Amino acid sequence: MFADQQVTLYTADGQRISASHTAGPGAGDQLAFVVVHGFAGGWRQERVQKVVSGLRGFGGVIALDMRGHGRSGGQSTLGMDEVLDVAAAVTWARDLGYQQVVSVGFSMGGSVVVREAALNRQTRAQVDAVVSVSGTAFWYYRGTPMMRLVHRLVETQPGRAAMHARGVRIGATPWPTPPPLAPVEAAAELGGVPLLVVHGTVDRYFPVEHAHALYRAAIDGGSAQSEEWIIDGFGHAESAIDLQTIEDIGRWAVKRCESDQRSIRGDEA
Repeated sequence: MFADQQVTLYTADGQRISASHTAGPGAGDQLAFVVVHGFAGGWRQERVQKVVSGLRGFGGVIALDMRGHGRSGGQSTLGMDEVLDVAAAVTWARDLGYQQVVSVGFSMGGSVVVREAALNRQTRAQVDAVVSVSGTAFWYYRGTPMMRLVHRLVETQPGRAAMHARGVRIGATPWPTPPPLAPVEAAAELGGVPLLVVHGTVDRYFPVEHAHALYRAAIDGGSAQSEEWIIDGFGHAESAIDLQTIEDIGRWAVKRCESDQRSIRGDEA
């Protein structure tokens, strides 16, 4: 397991979050990735460590257990309050001295990082770029058998009990009305923050229409450097992603951050 540091972070609403930091290839790294797992995940899982391993060649890597998962406290709110967990991790990256931070989220984590990037512009928790892998664009999506199963698990007491037995603690309190900012709405509010949307053609949870919607919203909202990668034969999230795609994400992040630094210095027209 890759981890040079293991710490407990505290969110703005007081939740205890387990997180790790893995240094990159050089002591003077300027770039950090914040890796955000999907539903029922955690930073110690092999599938998440695969992502950490692939990205550490491009910068430092911070990974976390979102609330209700792993060794973090609290209960999962299924993407609503988890933005505070990611914000705490991004702020820790800034405290460690990283000048640029790119969040990389998978599935539920993919929706969380887009929302966090939109909600924390102009704060210390602002990211320089965001990557959503296998993420949803819309709340309450039930258009696939897998998502209908997920909804039964999270919306019923027996389902939540079954997930608790697997180490995932899900809150029973309904979302407010109106619901929190949807990922597609957040993508439209990224401004100049580049968004990379990565999605597979054989995703059993969310069809590629979710990726198209996120990408279009980001472009229409002014995030001109955003990109969409639709990968033939790729399934869903951390379990299906291969090392080549992880490394491609790392290279994309480096390129975007270098472009941003050139713009700040006035090297680009």
